[in-house]
Amino acid sequence: MQAVFSDEALDILFRKARSFNDFTSQPVTDQELRALYELAKWGPTTANSQPQRVVFVKSPEAKEKLGPSLSSQNRKKALNAPVVAILAYDMRFFEHLPKLFHNPGARSWYETTPEQIRTTALRNATLQGAYLMLAARIVGLDCGPMSGFKNDVVDAAFFPDGRFKSNFLCCLGHGDPSTLPKQDYRFAFDEACQIA
Repeated sequence: MQAVFSDEALDILFRKARSFNDFTSQPVTDQELRALYELAKWGPTTANSQPQRVVFVKSPEAKEKLGPSLSSQNRKKALNAPVVAILAYDMRFFEHLPKLFHNPGARSWYETTPEQIRTTALRNATLQGAYLMLAARIVGLDCGPMSGFKNDVVDAAFFPDGRFKSNFLCCLGHGDPSTLPKQDYRFAFDEACQIA
């Protein structure tokens, strides 16, 4: 089977891409952040719901605000990265469906119970987080996704009205390859998949 993309592109996106803990001092520009969003926004979501919301934490003041939420293991990684993306989801995403989706009844499918709303928002925003990381790699940035933080502290600091909820964080910048450990094992097809 012939790949649609070159081996070089597949290496950048997947095979040689790494999660970085250390980044160089090279800054990330606002234009790069806009470019990665302009790519990532095209990834599919349920009923084109697009529940993800992103705060790109760059300034010293914003990083100081983020600091108390971080685990001790992730504090240095996050605060030394040029950018930390707070990837969140909108608990009222369904309000936008009349503009986003071609079926005018779609809003009623999702504005049901808080649990259903959260499940739909979280699932689709997580997909969007993956698209964002792939888009970052396409525009030449490296990623360091992480879960080691207190969601409630992030939410209180950045989303005090409660509408948005943090999902995960992702450091963005130009990774320092000299600090990378050996690449970890990935499951082979037969270890992880079945064809039924």
